[in-house]
Amino acid sequence: MGEVPTSAAFKGETIGRIGWVLREAARRLRGTDVNDWARSTGDLRRAFPEAPMTVSGLEVALFRACLSERGISEHAYWGGRLRRLATDITLPLVADPRALAPWMDFAARRGFTTYKVKVSGNLERDLETVSFIYRSLEERVPAFRLRLDGNQGYTTETFLDFCDCAEERGYGIELFEQPLEKHDFEGLAYIKKRSPVPIILDETVLTAADAERVIGHDLGHGINIKLAKSGISESERILQLARQHRLKLMIGCMIETMVGLSAAVFLAAGSGSFDFIDLDSVHFLYGKNAYPGIGREGPAFLVMP
Repeated sequence: MGEVPTSAAFKGETIGRIGWVLREAARRLRGTDVNDWARSTGDLRRAFPEAPMTVSGLEVALFRACLSERGISEHAYWGGRLRRLATDITLPLVADPRALAPWMDFAARRGFTTYKVKVSGNLERDLETVSFIYRSLEERVPAFRLRLDGNQGYTTETFLDFCDCAEERGYGIELFEQPLEKHDFEGLAYIKKRSPVPIILDETVLTAADAERVIGHDLGHGINIKLAKSGISESERILQLARQHRLKLMIGCMIETMVGLSAAVFLAAGSGSFDFIDLDSVHFLYGKNAYPGIGREGPAFLVMP
């Protein structure tokens, strides 16, 4: 089984388009050897470049079919290193940060200690939001950690101004995800040299070729791998490149149920390679939050033997 989520980041992948691509893929795949899943999905990526999440979801299903035929678990395939994996929890972007209080209460009661805050790129608004969240977490969660996700909303100037203000106020920020527009390579190289916090790139990296560009031009301190958009084989290549060049590694998600998210859990736990875990989508969903071989305990996923 695999899963294809929808996302505003990939507007062309509508339900109708996903269905059409899957039907075309089924026609092309019929009669092929499942052991050729990596080559087959590489061909599909070239055939349907506008549907990366659709091909990725299909690739997970083919990958799992291949492992099943060989009698290998996903956890073992990736190395079988960890059995417990704790994720952060996202605090979404809202007009009034006070609206986040009930969600923070819920997360604190569930035992979450790491919070990822969505920010907008509006300096004044974001400082207000982060200030409110920082004060609130100080009251609720001892030794909390704070991460920020810029979603491409900042410029070089506003990002560095934000960092200066946050530093002056004593806000400890663990990382800043994708502050600039994904193709602003000049800007990313500029702020990478000046940022007081690690910059983790998300939208900038979809393929291994993108990761090579990040490395070659020194665009960030790390990469966020998302199986939902990069699939198995491209994610594995990105992982190898990041390890080789000692980049920080984050693993993230779109809005998957446990059907899709489980693939990322097995990758992260099996490899033990990720510095930052951002696999919280199931905490925003009702239902379909179970998958064979994975249990949940507060913020942690438990991989069963």
